[in-house]
Amino acid sequence: MTRLGVIFTAGRPPEELPGFAAAVEAAGLDELWMWEDCFLAGGIASSGAALAATERITVGVGVMPVVFRNPVAAAMEIATLARLHPGRFVAGLGHGMPEWMEQIGALPARPLRALEETTTSVRRLLAGERFSVDGDHVSLRDVRLEHPPRVPPPVVLGVRRPLGLRASGRSADGTILAEPSPPAYIHWAKERIEEGRTAAGRADPHRLTVFVPGRIDPDRTLMREAVARMVASESVAAQLAPLGRGDELAELRSRGDAAAVPDDLVDLLSASGTTEQATSSLRAVAETGVDSIVFAPAGPDPDGQLHLLATEVAPALRA
Repeated sequence: MTRLGVIFTAGRPPEELPGFAAAVEAAGLDELWMWEDCFLAGGIASSGAALAATERITVGVGVMPVVFRNPVAAAMEIATLARLHPGRFVAGLGHGMPEWMEQIGALPARPLRALEETTTSVRRLLAGERFSVDGDHVSLRDVRLEHPPRVPPPVVLGVRRPLGLRASGRSADGTILAEPSPPAYIHWAKERIEEGRTAAGRADPHRLTVFVPGRIDPDRTLMREAVARMVASESVAAQLAPLGRGDELAELRSRGDAAAVPDDLVDLLSASGTTEQATSSLRAVAETGVDSIVFAPAGPDPDGQLHLLATEVAPALRA
């Protein structure tokens, strides 16, 4: 059965996290995820706080930009959480937003190479290996963790486009598909991931997590506006292309009118509306065969959205 989780959205103050994490566990959900966006709360510290506040749920961070940390520093932090909370932590890595990485002077010349070299190095360190590497981005000499985790946690990549998805298949334990991820895109992304896995000769499990923005509210004005912003963003072009609705999306961009976004597009790009509408959208994602669906609550009342997700949507989804 597909696991169901929720996101502690990045804009919330970190002091609200322990209480929210405890509420997620008490509500019977399976996972809690954090974002690590530049200048907001740190992903490792947030994950540690969430793990300490809970006993059962999986906690994931998606994603930590690889240029923020040396691979050894990243592996040390990940290993510490994995040893303190065995089997409950998932470490997500990614490029980071290019404009933020440039802002802090950390944009690499070859972002994909930096991502894959870091991922491979972190996974080797978590596995307890001693090794050296002299790559384009990563340079390590005779490194090994003194306290690797007994069971290495999954290291997953948050990627969108073909090259990144293939790299995830080659080098990671799983993939995070960020919002919006309509079912057509999920199927397309799984094919690209499998191409990378086949090229690397991998047959081990590959965890697929999908972030779904949503709001359980019969008035879909707020969510329709959010979908309009998604449609207008060039950064999600790869996720929208498999819909085969290029002319329609171009027309929506040119109009810039959220009210013109059709209901079926809101259904495809979010889990919103009534309980039945939100459940239907999440069920369509689950039917693609993903391992986890993570609900990203939109609007000013994330605690209320958690309650509705747990008490109304989750039972209907699991029925």
